[in-house]
Amino acid sequence: MYKQLSSGVKISITRSISTSFESYLASIGWNEDKFSMDEFVANWQKYFTENAAWYDKVPQDVLLSPEFHEELAQRIDEVIAKILSEKPTKKQIDSIEKMQKALGTNFTYECKAEAAYVEQQLKEQLKKED
Repeated sequence: MYKQLSSGVKISITRSISTSFESYLASIGWNEDKFSMDEFVANWQKYFTENAAWYDKVPQDVLLSPEFHEELAQRIDEVIAKILSEKPTKKQIDSIEKMQKALGTNFTYECKAEAAYVEQQLKEQLKKED
């Protein structure tokens, strides 16, 4: 069922998963001990029903289909795996290292999305010190 959707709808679904996942992780400070798949899925459902363009474009019978839900679960797993495996860029690493040196911090980060979160946190700390 998922495969039969238009490419635009599939892209929108993927984007909603990515956006929600990164937003959820930021809300828990990228602390894996606080991660709950049920909480993330609830946040994602709230996001796509209120904000995502794709939700209104998928027929109701598809939205209610157990097969569609299984395919969405698989897509969620794929998107999360991709986010967590994408390495930080050299620009991110350089920026974070420079700010950490200035602030005397030692944040760790494993992927590009987490690096973006850390970079934002460091920028906010620098603003507070100015």
